[in-house]
Amino acid sequence: MQKDWWKYLSGVLLLYGIIFGFIVDVPDTMIQQTMRNLFFHVGMWFGMFAMLITGFIYSLRYLRKFNESEDIIAVEAVNVGLMFGFLGIFTGMIWANFTWGAPWVKDPKLNGAAVGMFIYLAYMILRGSIDDVHKRAKVGAVYNIFAFFLWIVFVLVLPKLAGESIHPGKDSPPVMPMNLDPSMRIVFYPAMVGWILLGFWIMNVRIRIRKLRLKIED
Repeated sequence: MQKDWWKYLSGVLLLYGIIFGFIVDVPDTMIQQTMRNLFFHVGMWFGMFAMLITGFIYSLRYLRKFNESEDIIAVEAVNVGLMFGFLGIFTGMIWANFTWGAPWVKDPKLNGAAVGMFIYLAYMILRGSIDDVHKRAKVGAVYNIFAFFLWIVFVLVLPKLAGESIHPGKDSPPVMPMNLDPSMRIVFYPAMVGWILLGFWIMNVRIRIRKLRLKIED
Protein backbone atom coordinates (compact mmCIF):
# COMPACT_ATOMS: atom_id res chain seq x y z
CA MET A 1 0.00 0.00 0.00
CA GLN A 2 2.92 2.35 0.69
CA LYS A 3 4.14 2.09 -2.89
CA ASP A 4 0.75 3.35 -4.11
CA TRP A 5 1.01 6.68 -2.27
CA TRP A 6 1.28 8.59 -5.54
CA LYS A 7 -2.05 7.19 -6.70
CA TYR A 8 -3.78 8.55 -3.61
CA LEU A 9 -1.93 11.83 -4.13
CA SER A 10 -3.25 11.96 -7.69
CA GLY A 11 -6.83 11.53 -6.47
CA VAL A 12 -6.43 14.17 -3.78
CA LEU A 13 -4.86 16.71 -6.14
CA LEU A 14 -7.48 16.16 -8.85
CA LEU A 15 -10.31 16.43 -6.34
CA TYR A 16 -8.72 19.61 -5.02
CA GLY A 17 -8.39 20.98 -8.56
CA ILE A 18 -11.98 20.14 -9.49
CA ILE A 19 -13.54 21.60 -6.34
CA PHE A 20 -11.48 24.77 -6.08
CA GLY A 21 -11.37 25.14 -9.85
CA PHE A 22 -15.07 25.97 -9.69
CA ILE A 23 -15.01 28.21 -6.63
CA VAL A 24 -11.69 30.10 -6.86
CA ASP A 25 -11.94 33.75 -7.88
CA VAL A 26 -10.84 34.41 -11.46
CA PRO A 27 -9.77 37.76 -12.92
CA ASP A 28 -12.28 39.79 -14.89
CA THR A 29 -10.98 39.31 -18.43
CA MET A 30 -12.48 38.98 -21.89
CA ILE A 31 -12.86 35.21 -21.44
CA GLN A 32 -14.53 35.64 -18.04
CA GLN A 33 -15.61 32.46 -16.23
CA THR A 34 -14.48 30.19 -19.08
CA MET A 35 -10.96 30.65 -17.69
CA ARG A 36 -11.83 27.88 -15.23
CA ASN A 37 -11.35 25.41 -18.09
CA LEU A 38 -7.64 26.12 -17.65
CA PHE A 39 -7.55 23.65 -14.76
CA PHE A 40 -8.93 20.87 -16.97
CA HIS A 41 -7.97 21.54 -20.60
CA VAL A 42 -4.35 22.45 -19.85
CA GLY A 43 -4.09 19.65 -17.28
CA MET A 44 -4.98 17.09 -19.92
CA TRP A 45 -2.26 18.44 -22.18
CA PHE A 46 0.24 18.31 -19.33
CA GLY A 47 -0.72 14.66 -18.87
CA MET A 48 -0.39 14.05 -22.60
CA PHE A 49 3.10 15.54 -22.77
CA ALA A 50 4.21 13.45 -19.79
CA MET A 51 2.94 10.30 -21.51
CA LEU A 52 4.51 11.09 -24.88
CA ILE A 53 7.86 11.79 -23.21
CA THR A 54 7.56 8.49 -21.35
CA GLY A 55 6.80 6.66 -24.59
CA PHE A 56 9.80 8.29 -26.25
CA ILE A 57 12.15 7.30 -23.42
CA TYR A 58 11.00 3.68 -23.33
CA SER A 59 11.22 3.34 -27.11
CA LEU A 60 14.85 4.39 -26.81
CA ARG A 61 15.36 1.89 -24.00
CA TYR A 62 13.75 -0.88 -26.05
CA LEU A 63 16.16 -0.33 -28.92
CA ARG A 64 19.06 -0.79 -26.50
CA LYS A 65 18.14 -4.22 -25.06
CA PHE A 66 15.00 -5.26 -26.99
CA ASN A 67 13.12 -5.91 -23.76
CA GLU A 68 9.49 -6.55 -24.64
CA SER A 69 8.28 -5.07 -21.35
CA GLU A 70 9.78 -1.71 -22.32
CA ASP A 71 7.98 -1.79 -25.66
CA ILE A 72 4.73 -2.40 -23.79
CA ILE A 73 5.37 0.61 -21.58
CA ALA A 74 6.11 2.75 -24.64
CA VAL A 75 2.95 1.80 -26.51
CA GLU A 76 0.68 2.13 -23.49
CA ALA A 77 2.19 5.53 -22.69
CA VAL A 78 1.29 6.65 -26.20
CA ASN A 79 -2.21 5.17 -25.84
CA VAL A 80 -2.84 7.20 -22.69
CA GLY A 81 -1.21 10.24 -24.28
CA LEU A 82 -3.62 10.02 -27.22
CA MET A 83 -6.55 9.73 -24.83
CA PHE A 84 -5.47 12.88 -22.99
CA GLY A 85 -4.77 14.58 -26.31
CA PHE A 86 -8.25 14.00 -27.69
CA LEU A 87 -9.85 15.03 -24.39
CA GLY A 88 -7.69 18.15 -24.47
CA ILE A 89 -8.81 18.95 -28.02
CA PHE A 90 -12.47 18.39 -27.07
CA THR A 91 -12.32 20.65 -24.01
CA GLY A 92 -10.30 23.16 -26.04
CA MET A 93 -12.98 23.26 -28.75
CA ILE A 94 -15.63 23.99 -26.13
CA TRP A 95 -13.47 26.77 -24.72
CA ALA A 96 -12.70 28.15 -28.20
CA ASN A 97 -16.39 28.31 -29.04
CA PHE A 98 -16.91 30.72 -26.13
CA THR A 99 -13.69 32.66 -26.68
CA TRP A 100 -13.40 32.92 -30.46
CA GLY A 101 -16.97 32.14 -31.53
CA ALA A 102 -16.03 28.87 -33.26
CA PRO A 103 -14.79 25.46 -32.02
CA TRP A 104 -11.82 25.61 -34.40
CA VAL A 105 -10.07 28.56 -35.96
CA LYS A 106 -7.18 28.91 -38.38
CA ASP A 107 -4.19 29.06 -36.07
CA PRO A 108 -0.70 27.52 -36.42
CA LYS A 109 -0.62 26.09 -32.91
CA LEU A 110 -4.05 24.46 -33.16
CA ASN A 111 -3.32 23.03 -36.60
CA GLY A 112 0.09 21.83 -35.43
CA ALA A 113 -1.51 19.99 -32.50
CA ALA A 114 -3.97 18.32 -34.87
CA VAL A 115 -1.16 17.17 -37.19
CA GLY A 116 0.75 15.88 -34.17
CA MET A 117 -2.22 13.79 -33.09
CA PHE A 118 -2.51 12.28 -36.56
CA ILE A 119 1.21 11.40 -36.48
CA TYR A 120 0.66 9.39 -33.31
CA LEU A 121 -2.51 7.81 -34.69
CA ALA A 122 -0.38 6.62 -37.60
CA TYR A 123 1.95 5.03 -35.03
CA MET A 124 -0.92 2.94 -33.66
CA ILE A 125 -2.06 1.99 -37.17
CA LEU A 126 1.50 1.02 -38.11
CA ARG A 127 1.82 -1.27 -35.10
CA GLY A 128 -1.52 -2.88 -35.89
CA SER A 129 -0.43 -3.62 -39.45
CA ILE A 130 2.61 -5.73 -38.46
CA ASP A 131 1.97 -9.30 -37.31
CA ASP A 132 5.46 -10.27 -36.19
CA VAL A 133 5.83 -9.27 -32.54
CA HIS A 134 9.54 -8.41 -32.61
CA LYS A 135 9.39 -6.60 -35.93
CA ARG A 136 6.36 -4.64 -34.72
CA ALA A 137 8.19 -3.58 -31.58
CA LYS A 138 11.35 -2.53 -33.46
CA VAL A 139 9.56 -0.62 -36.21
CA GLY A 140 7.17 0.91 -33.69
CA ALA A 141 10.02 2.06 -31.45
CA VAL A 142 11.84 3.75 -34.33
CA TYR A 143 8.65 5.42 -35.54
CA ASN A 144 7.75 6.54 -32.01
CA ILE A 145 11.11 8.28 -31.62
CA PHE A 146 10.65 10.18 -34.88
CA ALA A 147 7.01 10.90 -34.00
CA PHE A 148 8.08 12.58 -30.77
CA PHE A 149 10.49 14.90 -32.57
CA LEU A 150 7.87 15.68 -35.21
CA TRP A 151 5.39 16.43 -32.41
CA ILE A 152 7.83 18.94 -30.91
CA VAL A 153 8.31 20.54 -34.33
CA PHE A 154 4.61 20.85 -35.15
CA VAL A 155 3.43 21.91 -31.69
CA LEU A 156 6.29 24.03 -30.35
CA VAL A 157 8.65 25.05 -33.17
CA LEU A 158 6.61 25.74 -36.31
CA PRO A 159 3.88 27.80 -34.55
CA LYS A 160 6.59 30.17 -33.30
CA LEU A 161 8.16 30.39 -36.75
CA ALA A 162 4.76 30.98 -38.33
CA GLY A 163 4.29 34.17 -36.34
CA GLU A 164 1.75 35.32 -33.79
CA SER A 165 -0.75 32.77 -32.55
CA ILE A 166 -4.05 33.57 -30.87
CA HIS A 167 -3.58 30.48 -28.73
CA PRO A 168 -3.59 30.39 -25.72
CA GLY A 169 -5.25 33.78 -25.90
CA LYS A 170 -4.47 36.92 -27.80
CA ASP A 171 -4.94 40.02 -25.64
CA SER A 172 -5.54 37.70 -22.66
CA PRO A 173 -2.11 37.16 -21.06
CA PRO A 174 -3.64 35.98 -17.74
CA VAL A 175 -4.33 32.56 -19.29
CA MET A 176 -0.59 31.91 -19.48
CA PRO A 177 0.43 29.86 -16.39
CA MET A 178 3.31 32.19 -15.49
CA ASN A 179 0.94 35.17 -15.63
CA LEU A 180 -1.86 33.66 -13.58
CA ASP A 181 -3.36 35.44 -10.63
CA PRO A 182 -1.86 34.06 -7.35
CA SER A 183 -5.29 32.77 -6.31
CA MET A 184 -5.38 30.63 -9.46
CA ARG A 185 -1.80 29.39 -9.19
CA ILE A 186 -2.50 27.60 -5.91
CA VAL A 187 -5.09 25.55 -7.80
CA PHE A 188 -3.40 25.32 -11.20
CA TYR A 189 -0.06 23.76 -10.26
CA PRO A 190 -1.42 21.05 -7.91
CA ALA A 191 -4.04 20.18 -10.53
CA MET A 192 -1.33 19.80 -13.21
CA VAL A 193 0.59 17.37 -10.98
CA GLY A 194 -2.65 15.48 -10.38
CA TRP A 195 -3.33 15.10 -14.12
CA ILE A 196 0.21 13.87 -14.76
CA LEU A 197 0.00 11.30 -11.95
CA LEU A 198 -3.39 10.18 -13.27
CA GLY A 199 -1.75 9.53 -16.64
CA PHE A 200 0.87 7.28 -15.05
CA TRP A 201 -1.83 5.52 -13.03
CA ILE A 202 -3.89 4.72 -16.13
CA MET A 203 -0.74 3.71 -17.99
CA ASN A 204 0.25 1.25 -15.23
CA VAL A 205 -3.21 -0.32 -15.26
CA ARG A 206 -3.09 -0.74 -19.04
CA ILE A 207 0.42 -2.24 -18.82
CA ARG A 208 -0.74 -4.82 -16.27
CA ILE A 209 -3.72 -5.75 -18.42
CA ARG A 210 -1.58 -6.12 -21.55
CA LYS A 211 1.00 -8.24 -19.73
CA LEU A 212 -1.73 -10.50 -18.37
CA ARG A 213 -3.04 -10.97 -21.88
CA LEU A 214 0.40 -11.72 -23.26
CA LYS A 215 1.39 -13.71 -20.14
CA ILE A 216 4.60 -11.75 -19.77
CA GLU A 217 6.31 -11.93 -16.42
CA ASP A 218 8.34 -9.00 -15.07
